[in-house]
Amino acid sequence: MENINVYFNLFLRHCKNNKNLNSKTLKAYKIDLHQYQVFSDAIIDKQHLTQYIEHLNNTFKPKTVKRKIATLKAFTRFLLFEDIIEINPFDKIQLSFKEPKILPKTIPINIINKILKTAYSQLNNNSSEYHHKMSLRDIAVLEFLFATGARVSEVCSLSPYDVDLINHTVKIFGKGSKERIIQIENKDVLDALKNYKSAFKDDIQTSGYFFINKLHKRLSEQSVREIIKKYTKMIDYDKNITPHMFRHSFATLLLEEDVDIRYIQKMLGHSSITTTQIYTHVTSSKQKYILATKHPRNKIKVN
Repeated sequence: MENINVYFNLFLRHCKNNKNLNSKTLKAYKIDLHQYQVFSDAIIDKQHLTQYIEHLNNTFKPKTVKRKIATLKAFTRFLLFEDIIEINPFDKIQLSFKEPKILPKTIPINIINKILKTAYSQLNNNSSEYHHKMSLRDIAVLEFLFATGARVSEVCSLSPYDVDLINHTVKIFGKGSKERIIQIENKDVLDALKNYKSAFKDDIQTSGYFFINKLHKRLSEQSVREIIKKYTKMIDYDKNITPHMFRHSFATLLLEEDVDIRYIQKMLGHSSITTTQIYTHVTSSKQKYILATKHPRNKIKVN
């Protein structure tokens, strides 16, 4: 296809301006499209796409293959809509994916408790105003992750206008800029956020972001990982904890408290209940308790 780079740029501009996709998604699209261009010599037809899909299946994990094909499908739909091609070659390609189910890793509630207790104890032991402020920030980040189940990218992208501590609500913009509202009703979490906001008021206003780093700018995803790593090390916990594990724990622990999965789906911002249902596979401890204490066989006496 002639001028394929022109069409790539038109597609990416469309995704940014019309579909409002974030920079991370746009970057992934750009990489995926370039990889196909190199492989196929910029030819978009059934034969080259089939060969490329076979190459992907032999090279990458199913989840990555699925994403890269989704990029190409979105691109060909765009070409068809813009009358650049007359037939979408994907209409004649059969696709099936068999992704292995990877159970989400969660953090034991006692470990979350230790991490938070350690963070609060550091707040009381700090000797300088700077370290005191950093502790306030760390506590606010940790409390927010567990209180909302938000993705780390969502946490770092929060603007001060998204956090309403008077009405106890947070407006979160998820994938595809889908908006959801999360209520925060725990007093300790609210106090942590209020104390942090008061300490960082000027930086928050200047930067336009709610969570701030030591350089007075937007807190990065990597900085959040470092905060978690810092307190994990302090409690001598030898397993790696990621920000996303707070999200998994949020969902799993709510499910174990018998919260309807539809509510959890909404709070996580999942467009499909299928995505949320993976958490039903990790509640074996709750299932064990139910079967041990609630099963009607317990009422039957044979002796």
